[in-house]
Amino acid sequence: MQETGGVIKGNVLPEREKGRNKGWKRMVRNWELYLFIAPAFFYFLIFSYGPMYGIQIAFKNFIPTKGIFGSPWVGFDHFTRFFNSYYFWDLLWNTLSISLYELAVGFPIPIILALAFNELKDGFFKRTAQTVTYAPHFISVVVMAGMIITFLSPSSGMVTHLIEWLGFEAPEFLTDPRWFKTMYVFSGVWQSAGWGTIIYLAALSGVDPGLHEAAIIDGATRFQRVRHINIPTLIPTMTILLILNMGSLLGVGFEKILLLQNSLNMEASDVISTFVYRSGLVDAQYSFSTAIGLFNSVINAIVLVVVNQIVRRTNENSLW
Repeated sequence: MQETGGVIKGNVLPEREKGRNKGWKRMVRNWELYLFIAPAFFYFLIFSYGPMYGIQIAFKNFIPTKGIFGSPWVGFDHFTRFFNSYYFWDLLWNTLSISLYELAVGFPIPIILALAFNELKDGFFKRTAQTVTYAPHFISVVVMAGMIITFLSPSSGMVTHLIEWLGFEAPEFLTDPRWFKTMYVFSGVWQSAGWGTIIYLAALSGVDPGLHEAAIIDGATRFQRVRHINIPTLIPTMTILLILNMGSLLGVGFEKILLLQNSLNMEASDVISTFVYRSGLVDAQYSFSTAIGLFNSVINAIVLVVVNQIVRRTNENSLW
């Protein structure tokens, strides 16, 4: 055997083989677990990682007849075109403002609901309240958009008639750009707030009842017990969900916005995702739309890493 730098070469290969054999034996021994995660693994491999080779058309002038590999390279021309366009700052502002508005309103409401449900006694009222708040989550985006248009219609909308019946002038919810973001955010909160409470209720179920009993003996009020026992229990879950939400800061989905969008509210409703849809699928500017989508994804990834690092420096409740 030959020694190099204190390591015996003759023992390297057998050690590696032993490690591989142990790995295969571990997989065979736990084959049920690997079979369990196989569908999710292949789903992300095929539909998320597989298509990533197409990202290169963001740096090409994609011509469908020539294919991805035959199209000429243009470098960062599409990115430069987007950054220098007159609509860049408008798209960025609309996307950021809707995301931050949704985060500011939609993030605390599930926490408040979870704390409220946790204080209710098990019974008909609690089950009914939870069902009523969960139910909108199962409504499809298309149906939800149709309901919003029907409720807020200036001629036959139930909400419009209610506001007028109370003696106020009903605003043009569907056509006034000043009302679009509020309409979009609060309808989204109504649809998803109840479902979001499930995670927080699961976290609250792990609270030791002995803590509440000791607090009651010490004379703590219900509000004090919520503040000093329940809320600290939710902080790790809140932190993780906040990091994930910040990671999709520019990821405003286009489906609901596209369904509620019209020529009158375009000033406030046109976001990056809807612009990518129009550029790529409607105008067939495949390379340009891919470049915009790649920019959007890179910014989201950077924000996710930065926020996670900030949280990691302040406490231990980070993603990694």
